[in-house]
Amino acid sequence: MNSNRNALIIGASRGLGLGLVQQLHADGWQVTATVRNPDGASALQALDGVRIETLDIDDAQALDALARRLHGQVFDLLFVNAGILGPAHQSSSAATAAELGQLFMTNVVAPIRLAERLVAQVRPQTGVLAFMSSVLGSVTIPEGNDLGLYKASKAALNSLTNSFVCTLAEPRPTVLSLHPGWVKTDMGGPGATLDIASSCQGLVQQIELYAGRGGHHFIDYQGQTIPW
Repeated sequence: MNSNRNALIIGASRGLGLGLVQQLHADGWQVTATVRNPDGASALQALDGVRIETLDIDDAQALDALARRLHGQVFDLLFVNAGILGPAHQSSSAATAAELGQLFMTNVVAPIRLAERLVAQVRPQTGVLAFMSSVLGSVTIPEGNDLGLYKASKAALNSLTNSFVCTLAEPRPTVLSLHPGWVKTDMGGPGATLDIASSCQGLVQQIELYAGRGGHHFIDYQGQTIPW
């Protein structure tokens, strides 16, 4: 275990975000985790040494405040996990402007806006900047028609991530767009095939394997390449 590695996990109060913090903490990483509501972060608070910060990823002023609090820190991993499923109907014809605005702000714009502010604090060359994507974000794979709006938001995140990577000067961290599998979370539902711990163990393994490779990779928790 290497206690000198530092991670910043965005969106970590429950589900995969919490699972990532638990896995990294068990592996000896120093972890900073963000939550929207500290009152709901009892599971994080139970992890000795984990630093908890408050952040609503959609709030630009809150993001600026977080960047000021983290000024000068260097991270080996920045993982942007925060995201939402969107409206239950998942219908483009039924969706309101407010529903679409919320979905695309949280899942697409806000993650890149955060990365723009904090990527300079990710260790160049050996560090990893990771975004929680989904196989549904692949426009090549004709799946997820019942989650059309969510699927579109993840495809848009992948596209905007590609554009963002092109703006980064060398030396830069490796960038990963990661599919966690179909996981038993509030979003994935009880019928999912994978538990949180197994998914997060795989995600951390891929982060460690890809660190230092450079480039931008769209892979799943088992290291399988996903077509764009």
